[in-house]
Amino acid sequence: MASLQKSFPIVARDFVHAGEASIHVQSILKAMRMDPALIRRIAICCYEGEMNAVIHGGNGQILLAIEADQLNLAINDDGPGIEDIERAMQPGYSTASEEAREMGFGAGMGLTNMKNNADAIHIDSAPGQGTRVTMRFALPSPAEGP
Repeated sequence: MASLQKSFPIVARDFVHAGEASIHVQSILKAMRMDPALIRRIAICCYEGEMNAVIHGGNGQILLAIEADQLNLAINDDGPGIEDIERAMQPGYSTASEEAREMGFGAGMGLTNMKNNADAIHIDSAPGQGTRVTMRFALPSPAEGP
């Protein structure tokens, strides 16, 4: 598989367009005829990361990088950062605003869902420094198939 790199903008608190970048990523993977189960895992991670940036973060971007043996997904934002990453990784923990909760977001499962669906995840964040979540997904070799 040839190398591919794409980036998609995220706009803070833009709930009208939230999720569009994830749909674009999913469309790219479908066009590449990736395994539907793998596409689903990547789409979950991408959407959860995108929504976290829209809800909690600031403006940012999703970076998609596909190599022969792996897909890397990075979600960056220039928001307030995560004060306690370990606590934020606990299922149900949320700092979502009342506005986000009224729209059905803020259940505290975003980071948990990303951890459960990515092969590897790393979160780099601190108060006042924004957040960078990087995830890796192993791709089957052409001989293995989906």
